[in-house]
Amino acid sequence: MAPAKMRGMLNISFQLMITVGILFANLINYFTDKISGGWGWRVSLGLAAVPAVIMAGGSIFLPDTPNSLLARGKGDQACDMLRRIRGTDDIAEEYEDLVAASEATKLIENPWSTLLERRYRPQLVMSVLIPTLQQLTGINVVMFYAPVLFKTIGFGGTASLMSAVITGVVNMLATFVSIAAVDRLGRRKLLLQGGCQMIIAQFVLGTLIAIKFGTTGVANISRSYAIVVVFCICVFVSAFAWSWGPLGWLVPSEIFPLEIRSAAQSVVVVFNMAFTFIIAQIFLMMLCRLKFGLFFFFGAMEVIMTVFVYFFLPETKGIPIEEMDRIWGKHWYWSRFVDGDGGNRRVELMSTAV
Repeated sequence: MAPAKMRGMLNISFQLMITVGILFANLINYFTDKISGGWGWRVSLGLAAVPAVIMAGGSIFLPDTPNSLLARGKGDQACDMLRRIRGTDDIAEEYEDLVAASEATKLIENPWSTLLERRYRPQLVMSVLIPTLQQLTGINVVMFYAPVLFKTIGFGGTASLMSAVITGVVNMLATFVSIAAVDRLGRRKLLLQGGCQMIIAQFVLGTLIAIKFGTTGVANISRSYAIVVVFCICVFVSAFAWSWGPLGWLVPSEIFPLEIRSAAQSVVVVFNMAFTFIIAQIFLMMLCRLKFGLFFFFGAMEVIMTVFVYFFLPETKGIPIEEMDRIWGKHWYWSRFVDGDGGNRRVELMSTAV
């Protein structure tokens, strides 16, 4: 529903709300930890019903998108909705684009088998690798296990919870940087900058913990040393929050053509949640086995993902979703797939619809 020139900013508002939720969760954990009698964790867990009620109630008021209305044959309502969300009557050109894309979608009988076709190879690769690499940054290790991690490196119980609150604040504030910059600087610049910053932060963290803890995992650290560790973690969290955090959802949401969008976006969610689960389950085991090497492991993953973005991810800033196929036809690597199996036909279709 978002106009192309504001799509990045509006989409990242989704990630901003996630960071707000994480911050509130950390604050709730911090204060409920003080409740005696074993009720703290019960209150904390029970309060999760509050956002669930808000989501269920709010869904009643959500409007349909023009694409959804067109897919169900409600052309007049789609036109009215597009006019409403754009705030102008000058929507004929965009509406024709949507109609053309909708008609092309109706020719697709099975979006899942269509997604596996050669001409959609770029989208298939992105739908698998972007969410997978997003989780391999190690961000959920920090966000899920921040209290455990801080306690392991010498913080007390309450101090570790407060440190998690600090990282939650940094996470939320850094997301505003992405909102302000994504439609000005573009997706690639933020991903590359954020990737480089995360690499440096992870290797510095690994080195700091290696120097102090070695392979035994036991040491006493000074207050100043602990502050430096927390600072490095905040540097890492901020880099993620303005790059791979929001853009890991934004980029997949805007690169899929309408005919495979539902299937491809489902693949994104599956791989995101699968690797979230896997890393959450194996993190403590990896921490015990690898110790400080865990930070070097995630740093190496961030090197791989940054190289991947540099060579294989084209810029999508300001390109209408209905015309997104053009970027693959111009890419040095993906053009061999797009041009070889009907890609040119689709690009011409979108061009004539403009």
